[in-house]
Amino acid sequence: MRITCLHTADSNIAVFENAAQKLGLDHHEFRHISRPDLLAAAEQAGGLTPEILEQTAKVLRDLSRESDRVLLTCSTLGAAAEAAAESAQVPVLRVDQALAEAAMKTAGKVVVLCAVETTLGPTEQLFRQTKKHPDAVLEMRLVAGAWEKFKQGDLAGYLQTVAAAADAAFAEGTAAVVLAQASMTGAAQFTQRGKPFTSPECGLRAIVAV
Repeated sequence: MRITCLHTADSNIAVFENAAQKLGLDHHEFRHISRPDLLAAAEQAGGLTPEILEQTAKVLRDLSRESDRVLLTCSTLGAAAEAAAESAQVPVLRVDQALAEAAMKTAGKVVVLCAVETTLGPTEQLFRQTKKHPDAVLEMRLVAGAWEKFKQGDLAGYLQTVAAAADAAFAEGTAAVVLAQASMTGAAQFTQRGKPFTSPECGLRAIVAV
């Protein structure tokens, strides 16, 4: 099966390659397309505008013509996958859909960590629309200072900052901590108090199961 991943950060290519290998999906053919300009435009605009949504949806539709599955790995642009899926000939998914479904089955407080401010709104909307456990309580948090480190190329500092925020949430007695963005995935190996939910594994499982 040919699976195309649309990323908005070059570093996410390795993240998804590693997740696919970990899940034993090496027999599928993965293609990675990186468009950092799409996220940069959303950040500059203060969020996902109709124009950026349509531009991203067009990219996804174009990729679907040469693929069996298309996975959008950027949480800020997630709604574009839903828009593209309406007319694409193959399944087009947003990586955080399965993430939300898995996390919201948890009874208790679910803390969702975001590094980019533009991701907060779309992610909260997605999680609130997802079927949840009757006792699940959602809380969104922005990890202060993390994205600045990422944009400066300090990936280690970025992941450590995210891991510290995850551990702080676990220390409060949080039932589930979610790393909302794919770029945050590596932080899971640095947490000391629990294992957060991450989007690449959830999303890859979903895309091959469609």
